[in-house]
Amino acid sequence: MTDDREPAHDEDTTTASGSAASLPLRPPCERLAGHKSSVCSRSYFVVVMVFFHVYIINVIALLFYVHYSSGQEDASPRRDAVSDNQQRAETRRPPSKAEILRDVSLKRIEGIRVGHVQTVTLVPGKVHEMRTLSLKPLLFEIPGFLSEDECRVVMQLAQLKGLMESQLMVQEGQEELAKELNLSPEEIFNLLDINQDGQLQLHEILTHSRVRDGIWLTPENLREIYAGLKADKDNNGLLSLDEFRLLSNDAFQRFLLQRGVKRSQLVRNSRHTWLYQGKGAHQVLQDIKTRVTRLTRLPPTLVDLSEPLQVVRYEQGGHYHAHHDSGPVYPETACTHTRLAANTSTPFETSCRYITVLFYLNSVEGGGETAFPVADNRTYDEVCLIQNDVDLLDTRRNCDKSNLRVKPTKGTAVFWYNYLSDGRG
Repeated sequence: MTDDREPAHDEDTTTASGSAASLPLRPPCERLAGHKSSVCSRSYFVVVMVFFHVYIINVIALLFYVHYSSGQEDASPRRDAVSDNQQRAETRRPPSKAEILRDVSLKRIEGIRVGHVQTVTLVPGKVHEMRTLSLKPLLFEIPGFLSEDECRVVMQLAQLKGLMESQLMVQEGQEELAKELNLSPEEIFNLLDINQDGQLQLHEILTHSRVRDGIWLTPENLREIYAGLKADKDNNGLLSLDEFRLLSNDAFQRFLLQRGVKRSQLVRNSRHTWLYQGKGAHQVLQDIKTRVTRLTRLPPTLVDLSEPLQVVRYEQGGHYHAHHDSGPVYPETACTHTRLAANTSTPFETSCRYITVLFYLNSVEGGGETAFPVADNRTYDEVCLIQNDVDLLDTRRNCDKSNLRVKPTKGTAVFWYNYLSDGRG
C-alpha cells in the first residue's frame, strides 16, 4: 500500500508546479488577467485534487476489500479444520448425563393393532417385516433379524467366554441379617403382609420367597413346609401373627436346605454370559448393535450406554418364571427416565430397561417359548395371578395358559416396551 500511495503523491506535485510555471509567461500589463487565470488554475487544481483523492480512496478501499476477502477464504479452511477437530474430540468424549437428558427423546413405534405388519430397513438392500403381537405390552416380532452365520458367531463367542449359572442355590445368612437390623417378629410380619389384613396369604409368602431366596415355591410346596414346621395350626392356609411368632426368621430357609432344593425349583434355571459390543468388539456384535439402534429408533448415544449383550442358554428343563423385565425393586427407588416425568420426590434413581430386544439363536422342536401371561388383558392385578392353585407366573406348569407365547425360531427377534408412554417422549 505504500507503493500505491507514492505515485499519487508525485502526481500531486507535478500538477502544482505545472500551474505555477505558466504565470511568468504572461505580460506585466495583464496582471489582472493573470490574476484571474491564477484563480481559475487554483479552482482547476482543487477540482482535480478532489476527484483524484476520491479515485485513490476507491482504489484503497478496493484493495482492502480484496485483501480482507482473500484472508477470510484462507482462514475458513483453518477454522473448518479446527471445528472438525473439535467435533472429533467431542465424538471421542463420552456424553455427560446432563447432555443425554437434554438431547435424548425416547421414541416409541406405533403398534396400530395386533397382526399389523410394517416394513423396516435394518440392513442395506434388505427389507424386514415387523408384526405387532401385542399392544399391552407393545410387542413386535421381526423374522430374519439375524442371519444363520451371525447366530453361530454369537453362540461361539459366548462359549469362548464361558457361561455361568444365572442363579445360585439358596444361601444362608438371613437370620444374621435380621439380627443386625434388630427386627422384631411383628415388624417382619408387617413387612410380608402386603395387603395389611393381619394374615399372611399363600401368595404373600410365595412372593417373598421368590424375591428374597430365588426359590420358586408352589402352593403345594408351601403347604408341605407349613406341615413340616407345624406352622399352620388351624390348617386354613393362612398364617396369623401368633402363628408367625412361633417361627424363626430363617425357618423356611433351614427347612428347604435340610430337604434339599432342586435347580428346577429356582426362579431361574439357565446359564448365561455377557458380550461387550463397543469399539474393538467382534464386528458381528457391533453390527447387531447398529441394527438394534435402527430398529428401536433410539439415539445411538443411548444405545451405547445400554447393557452388554446377554447370551442365555436354557438346557432341557430350563426356565425363567414370569417376571417384570425392568423396574425398581423398592418403592423408594425410581427409574431415571420416569423420575423426570412423575417421580421427582423419590430419593434414589436406577437405570431401567426401557426396551427389551430378544433374539433366538436356534430353533427347538418343542418348548422354549417366551410367555406373556397377561398380554392384552384389559386390567392387571398381580395378586390375581395366583388363584385356585393356578399360578400364571409358573411357566413350568402353566405356560400353556399364558395369553401369548412366542415360539423360538432361529434369527427371529422380538422386542417390547417395558413402560407406558407419557405422550411426550
